[in-house]
Amino acid sequence: MKHQRNLVMALLSVLVFGGLAPAGAQAAETRVALVIGNANYPSGVLPTPANDAGLIAQTLQAAGFDVTGVRDLDQDSLRKTFRDFMAKVSAAGPDTVALIYLSGYGLQLEGENYFVPTDANIARDVNVSSEALRLSDYTKPLAALGIKVSIVVLDGARASPFAKSGPPLASGLALVEPDPGTLIAFNAAPGTVAPDEAGPYSSYAQALAEMMREGGLPVTDLFNRVRLRVNDATKGAQVPWNASKLEAPFYFFERAPDAPPPQVSPEQTSSIRSKPIRDFDARDAYLAALDRDNLQDYENFLRAYPNDPMARRVQAIVAARREAITWRRSRSVDTPPAYWSYLRRYRRGSHANDARRRLAYLTAALEPPPRFEIISYDVPPPPPEEVIYVERPVLIFDDPDFGFEPPPPPPVFFLPPRPVYFVDLAPPPPAVYEYVLPVPVYVPVPVWVNTPEYVAPPPNNVIYNNIHNTVVVNNTTNTVVITNPSGQTQTFSPPAQAPAAQAQPPAAAKSSPSSAAIVGAGVAGAGAAALLAPSLPPSVAPKAIPIQNTNPPNTPSPGQTQPTATPSANGKPPVVGQPSPTPSPTQPAAPGQAPKTTLPETKAGQPLPGSGGQPLSPIDGKPPVVGQPSPSPSPTRSARARREPGPITWPPPATRSGCSRSARSGSSACASRCRSFAARSTCWASRRASSIAG
Repeated sequence: MKHQRNLVMALLSVLVFGGLAPAGAQAAETRVALVIGNANYPSGVLPTPANDAGLIAQTLQAAGFDVTGVRDLDQDSLRKTFRDFMAKVSAAGPDTVALIYLSGYGLQLEGENYFVPTDANIARDVNVSSEALRLSDYTKPLAALGIKVSIVVLDGARASPFAKSGPPLASGLALVEPDPGTLIAFNAAPGTVAPDEAGPYSSYAQALAEMMREGGLPVTDLFNRVRLRVNDATKGAQVPWNASKLEAPFYFFERAPDAPPPQVSPEQTSSIRSKPIRDFDARDAYLAALDRDNLQDYENFLRAYPNDPMARRVQAIVAARREAITWRRSRSVDTPPAYWSYLRRYRRGSHANDARRRLAYLTAALEPPPRFEIISYDVPPPPPEEVIYVERPVLIFDDPDFGFEPPPPPPVFFLPPRPVYFVDLAPPPPAVYEYVLPVPVYVPVPVWVNTPEYVAPPPNNVIYNNIHNTVVVNNTTNTVVITNPSGQTQTFSPPAQAPAAQAQPPAAAKSSPSSAAIVGAGVAGAGAAALLAPSLPPSVAPKAIPIQNTNPPNTPSPGQTQPTATPSANGKPPVVGQPSPTPSPTQPAAPGQAPKTTLPETKAGQPLPGSGGQPLSPIDGKPPVVGQPSPSPSPTRSARARREPGPITWPPPATRSGCSRSARSGSSACASRCRSFAARSTCWASRRASSIAG
């Protein structure tokens, strides 16, 4: 009996104390993202969403996100993709950051926002709910998971080609209240739309990618800077919007201790944000109101500077925001008096048709009766001068009918200048597989910008492992060129088959063909671009087939720096030239790259270093000695120390972390083999193959 009692006490002590982390230790943060770019619509191809999604996905990869990325989804694939992602987030645990970025057409109907699949047939307003994806069906369950941070970005406020018959839809996106733990962002303020842009990237996506790369920038400040950058880049034509109920701090990147000081100190920033609008001059007062982006400060600007050239533009912003707030309140009450109250204020407003739809649903009179109980609003009724803005079918802040003055350029204490490494981004080479996102040239972040060390490294992420190196894909030669800050380069030819697919047992491949396909970009045997692209959703990966070539090989297109065709603007899929021989070691692998030193290339068809358990080649080109012990990284080393610029790596710091986690969890088979860098890579690859086979 005594022996049994001692055994029970021992087990209890293990249960109680065994799971406790060391004092001061921070739980690993898992980052997952879903990035979708829908461009190929029947009404015409949008020039930027696919490229925008590729740029955002790549930036998130650098920030340590395990990214699922895809383009041009139909309705069925879109819904399955969201379900797959929700399951992935749910399985990741509470210390998870989830980000959703959607680029394409967004619509609003009766206070709900919808994302439009590429096969949607929306001839009338009644088709929206059945043909498009209602976002709240997924954002609310996402918030209910109780994860650390949820960020939802809808880059879809565009002039709509849908619902041309019957009562028109309200333009732009609907003002919504974020759920607890969630940040929601739109590319244009509620009720407004972004101007058409030719590309290769939209102003919003480029500004978002730029600000994500800023080390030590809190996420709410990040989106405020995005608004200022986009407003400046579009000459005031576009005012992005965001609202946050985040409960935990979040940073995409951190600054190293020896980083140069920011151009504006935190004390200066705090002083600027607490300063009354009337205490700025007119130019800075406009920018301060835009930075704060609330109705009160916009109205404070109009009171302080009613005759300034910016006053008309601010008046349009106020009109759109006041109407959106009024409609949101009416929709949340959802009673006949609430909708009659809205119509009393905005008889021909943007949401007048929405109000009448809801009244018909509630079997109430469409027009307000002489007497009813008017609901209370947080904003006063609109003054007469605002009516011209809210009664327009589409409101864009560069409408020539209003004679808007372009805003002044922001001074550095409001918005630092665009980094030199992020000016005039080159268009990505065209995608070579259906559904796979374009892969832009990866522009490295400064050496003093790093992914936070508490982030769990994503699996097999080439960009994450080379955030301080330039990474270029050449779809013509099917190679990847990695260049470190000193100008040394190494050219890799991806294996003919993805490593995990090679390692998968034949029986498992037969029983689960999709598992074999979902590797790297989700396409077994894919080329260099596909292997650097984010993973495809499981429901889409089997359908990713090569895009057929219809142009002569190696024919450059206008504006294209690589010998591949640019994305088509006429609705047809982009075309890529036929593969050409791999360039010799004395030639740059991609035009425009002029390395100081060219390192030995891997032979075509051979596995890339670090893939499938192959040893990595260090920067001097000498292969490591497999089995020879090498110093293991210290647990206290920072992310910067793990990925100091210089060595050119094809995964894996992620493989090291994956194996060390297994060793800590008691996997003796893995731990016994994790004694050298190459052995750790082999161990990780075998574990990954086993998990896929299982």
